[in-house]
Amino acid sequence: MTLDEVMMKRRSIRNYDAEAVVTEEQLRQIVSAAQEAPSWKNQETTRYHIAFSDEKFKAVQQCLLSTNPSRVEGSKALVVVTFVKNIAGFTLEGEPNNELGNGWGIYDAGLHNMLLMLKAAELGLDTLVMGLRDADALRRELNIPENETIVDVIAVGKRAADPARPPRKELDDIMKIY
Repeated sequence: MTLDEVMMKRRSIRNYDAEAVVTEEQLRQIVSAAQEAPSWKNQETTRYHIAFSDEKFKAVQQCLLSTNPSRVEGSKALVVVTFVKNIAGFTLEGEPNNELGNGWGIYDAGLHNMLLMLKAAELGLDTLVMGLRDADALRRELNIPENETIVDVIAVGKRAADPARPPRKELDDIMKIY
């Protein structure tokens, strides 16, 4: 499958096939792919806390806010993505290199997330990135250290149906060449 094919296949999936199987090896492959993303000074501050057992999955699912329309029944794993604070975007002395500071940790996590999602699509898996979550509850449930900022939760599973590709803005509406 070409990169273009993988990009066109990938969708944000909210309805998963409860009978489908996701393996620990597949989870290792998608996180390994994410590691190939660039990061600030190659610091690799992105971390993955994966709820894979039925018990942990259900506990982490309860940390998704009830206002979240994407509670993803039928998915098989929930990947909580974090980054180690005060490294990306900071000098060795702990001073921010620019006005973004820890924003670079979020940026790096986003780069890692995209490779994770593309690898999942290549493996026949589907994903959904969710931002509506109770970070304190996630931290308690997965023993996430205080020096890590929780960015998002990514559901992993196999789609129950093929959603249509949503329309995209015209290229000239989002791009300027000078």
